[in-house]
Amino acid sequence: MTEENEISNKIIGCALNVHKQLGPGLLESAYRECLFYELKELGLSVQKEKPMPILYKEVKLDHGYRIDLLVENKVVVEIKTVDILNDVHKAQILTYLKLGNYKLGLLLNFHVSILKNGIKRIIN
Repeated sequence: MTEENEISNKIIGCALNVHKQLGPGLLESAYRECLFYELKELGLSVQKEKPMPILYKEVKLDHGYRIDLLVENKVVVEIKTVDILNDVHKAQILTYLKLGNYKLGLLLNFHVSILKNGIKRIIN
């Protein structure tokens, strides 16, 4: 998981830059677009709003979920702008990790005065 940790460190660095520039109070989509831009500038492969189908028995439901950002096809990034991260948010990213067979996810809540208080690492 060394590679995932290196990628997550780059993501967190970019997220800190975005939060420093914009501060709290914007919509999730604004932070997603800015973080997407920063990660691409670093030369990372990033997919935005990646569809995550649900498999139910033999049925594939294409309109399942959308991952905010998938970096290097290894690290799932879920962006929130909420007062408090709760168990539902953690369960959501854990579901993405399980469905996609990814090892590491970052739950980033930009609605905080200091971003390091809004970062949660989730391991599958």
